[in-house]
Amino acid sequence: MMIYLRLIWSYLKIGFFGFGGGYAMLALIENEIVSPGWITEKMFTDIVAISQMTPGPIGINSATYIGYAAPMKALAPCSPLWGIAGSLLCTLVVVLPSFILVRYAGHYIRRHRQSEAIEGVFRGLRPVVIGLIASAALILMNGENFGYATADITVSVAICVAVLALNLFTKIHPIWLICAAGVAGFILF
Repeated sequence: MMIYLRLIWSYLKIGFFGFGGGYAMLALIENEIVSPGWITEKMFTDIVAISQMTPGPIGINSATYIGYAAPMKALAPCSPLWGIAGSLLCTLVVVLPSFILVRYAGHYIRRHRQSEAIEGVFRGLRPVVIGLIASAALILMNGENFGYATADITVSVAICVAVLALNLFTKIHPIWLICAAGVAGFILF
């Protein structure tokens, strides 16, 4: 049962300090979830990939998955109901801080929208969010995503650059790019 308290504490921290959305949360999620050993680095990168392809924010999708996986690992063998309870709990806990902050801070921000102090706070948060998103990109540039052998890294970087170029310079829909990259990875690996 201690696993649930640890998950609540971790996701409260993620919910309160995860400014900037899912990508900005990735470093915090990795630190809180992978470091204690609840999931592996490979599982983390898989969660990020799946969260990209499924509807909903990364933070919530990862909370739902990790909320299921962590109790199943910690309490093994156990009923899937323990995992479902963990999923519901983590999803609720990661959303709760945002709900509270938006509910109460939103009124204050609307009333003081023209305030220099509020504008200063948001000007200070913007570079932090950009830095957190950049750190998320660096976190995902690991051996689990790009491979450990030189040939694997070369092929992975080539796929990454090709998809980036196609996304930037053509009108190909991102879903088709995701499918094409998956097919290329299946064929090449």
